[in-house]
Amino acid sequence: MSISTSSAIEQQPAILGGPKVRTEPYAEWPVAQPYMMDKIKEVMDSGEWGVGSPYIEEFEKAFAQFIGVEYCGSCVNGTEAITVALRAAGIQQGDEILTSPYTFIGTITPIMGMGCVPRFVDIHEDTFLMDPDKIEAEINEHTKAIIPVHIAGCPVNMDRILEIAKKHNLVVLEDCAQAHGAEWKGKRVGSIGDLGTFSFQTSKNMSSGEGGAVTTNSLELSRGVFAAKNCGRVPDGVWYGHELYGTNLRLSAIQAAILIGQICFVDEQNAKRHENATYLESMLSEVDGIQPIAVNPEGVTKHAHHLVLFRYDSSKFEGLHRNHFLEACQAEGLDIDEGYVPIYSQGCVHRYSEWPFIKPLLEKRGIDFKSMHFPVVERICGEEGMWIHQSLLLGPKADMESLVEGFLKVQKHAGEVKKKFD
Repeated sequence: MSISTSSAIEQQPAILGGPKVRTEPYAEWPVAQPYMMDKIKEVMDSGEWGVGSPYIEEFEKAFAQFIGVEYCGSCVNGTEAITVALRAAGIQQGDEILTSPYTFIGTITPIMGMGCVPRFVDIHEDTFLMDPDKIEAEINEHTKAIIPVHIAGCPVNMDRILEIAKKHNLVVLEDCAQAHGAEWKGKRVGSIGDLGTFSFQTSKNMSSGEGGAVTTNSLELSRGVFAAKNCGRVPDGVWYGHELYGTNLRLSAIQAAILIGQICFVDEQNAKRHENATYLESMLSEVDGIQPIAVNPEGVTKHAHHLVLFRYDSSKFEGLHRNHFLEACQAEGLDIDEGYVPIYSQGCVHRYSEWPFIKPLLEKRGIDFKSMHFPVVERICGEEGMWIHQSLLLGPKADMESLVEGFLKVQKHAGEVKKKFD
């Protein structure tokens, strides 16, 4: 498609005055569906709203089948799903876990909560995913696991991850919070590593407001998952026997009811997201300075498109800083954000490094989160990275067109916008 010069583009950007490119809202998410309400009523009428409800087991079996694994354990949210998976894998205090610095804080709070050490691997600028070629430089005798994060719904190169893990005898725990239904070379994420973790928080491609799941093909690990989220019980034990360490991290039956029916629609919705993401990518060839990231990467047979990621080149916008570009776009009614900041720069991580039991351990190993420097993630977070959320991709193609129209409008008036901030 060719974006024509419209009267809206001829107007000055809304940040300088004048009408916005977009005044209509984007597609809502999540949206209550009749099948959800029917299932919730079934649960309410059953009187079994929590532990032991057959609806929880129904969801776990259906989701395991969807992912292509033998076992699924549901839990309260995606963050605690990682806690459950780490406990099931036998991770101990002081162990080091490799992961990406470009992710939500929920990837590493479980690591810190268990008294372990997050060790970061810089990302690749072409994907914003952990760069497999940089992993082995971070491995040492304390390394016990890798958590590849399938950011934006795009799978990490799992061939390389598994190759490295096998060489160094490491557990692979896939963080699939943004990647429901995504596939690497025909295999669903969450079925490739030793364990997979999922989130069903409000923004996710499958949502129950909150909720999570852990998937695995290992009977032994599934028993650990059951114990970790179910007060230390084991599947064949007595109810008030607590053989392993665990806490109550169980999903409710009402949340399970909301999720059960969604499984049938994930692939269809992801196909719609992919169609619009690909269309948006084709149109962005008209906007010099904005590059969509990893829309159709090699090896990815299904992309969940929880986000569409972009790189911004300020030199094509008269030196307008990324943050000021975003502010101008948002003033035009475009729903676009800057994304994450490097995890190791977060205050909670710095405070963790001062905890009495962890501080001497970090000092002994020469780890200082406050002085860490990973150039790619810092450049992406500070200057180049942007994203839109998956709900925008569920709308009509006209929504993609309005994004491009807005980008072109801001680009045309970039010098004026820059003067406003200068």
